[in-house]
Amino acid sequence: MTAFDPCRSFRKLAYNNRLANHRLHEACSKLLPGEFEATRISFFPSIKATLNHIVTVDWFYVDALEGGTLGPKAWAQEEPFDAIADLTKAQADVDCRLIALCEDLDISRLSSIMPLQRTGRIQTERVEDVLSHLFQHQTHHRGQVHAMLSGTSVPPPQLDEFITADDARHRQGDVAALGWNEFKLMH
Repeated sequence: MTAFDPCRSFRKLAYNNRLANHRLHEACSKLLPGEFEATRISFFPSIKATLNHIVTVDWFYVDALEGGTLGPKAWAQEEPFDAIADLTKAQADVDCRLIALCEDLDISRLSSIMPLQRTGRIQTERVEDVLSHLFQHQTHHRGQVHAMLSGTSVPPPQLDEFITADDARHRQGDVAALGWNEFKLMH
C-alpha cells in the first residue's frame, strides 16, 4: 500500500483544473459571433468577463505561490483579453505554472507561510490554504460560465468528474490533446 501523500491531492486538483479549463475554453471557442461577450445573468455580466476574471485572479495567486510580487497589478486591466483564443492561451499558461508548482510540493512547502501582496499590506497565509482557496475560486467561476453556456448555441461541457481511474475512458481525447498520460494523472 502506498503511503498517504497530502501533496498528491493538490497535484490532482491542479491537473483537474487544467482539464476543466481545457474543456470549458474548447466549448467557448465554438460560440457564435457575439455570444462570448453577450450580457448574461451571473456574478460577472458575460462569459468573456468571467473567464478574464478567472485568469487574472490565477495570475495573482500563482505568482504569489511562486514567490513573486505581482500583487493587485494582476487585475489592473479588468478584461485583458477580447478574443477567446488569446484568453485560452493565457489560461493554459497559468494552468501549467500551477501544475508545475503543485508537482514540486512537499509537506514542508505545503505547510509553510507565504506572503500575498495586497494593496497597502502584506497578507500571510499557509500555502495549503491559498491553494485550496484558488481551486475553490476557479471551480466557482467555471460553474458560472458553465451555466451561461446553457443559454448559447454551444452545450456546456462535462466538468463535474474528477480524475478517478474509472473516468479514464471519458477523458482519453482531452488527455491526448493535453499531452498527458493516465499514469501521471493517477500517481
